[in-house]
Amino acid sequence: MDLLQEYCLVALDVFRKKPYSENRSEQTAWLSLLTTETIEDAEKLIAEYPWLEDIYKEIAMLRQKPEEVLHMFSEALKIMDRNTVHYMIEEQQKELEEQLEKLKEQQKKSEEQQKELEEQQKELEEQQRLLSVKDQEIEALKKQIADLQAQKI
Repeated sequence: MDLLQEYCLVALDVFRKKPYSENRSEQTAWLSLLTTETIEDAEKLIAEYPWLEDIYKEIAMLRQKPEEVLHMFSEALKIMDRNTVHYMIEEQQKELEEQLEKLKEQQKKSEEQQKELEEQQKELEEQQRLLSVKDQEIEALKKQIADLQAQKI
């Protein structure tokens, strides 16, 4: 697994069979807490790590009042819902900004194409005017040719 943090994976069933009893560290205390199954084990653990007593008391209270757990779970869900809504709003805002940017780019392209079209229209009008002048010149030349042919006859 490629993770940004460094993790240590511990199989709790293996730790339960062979605890690190010689290593009295906070990590060992937490692993022992997670693997405790009986009250006697909990009492031994509290004797070794007195700071765990408050945690065991809170666990005992939560076992007696399961509605507290549901309340905490409900609060956690509310927070998650709120965070999800904020995240979705942020994502939609980003998407909207991207779409606006694309729309601006398309509008610029459209304006450029409109300018090119106007320039082509002006060129076409100029060519039509030149054609009209050439047609007039051709008509004048035809008239002269007809006059010259009439004088020759």
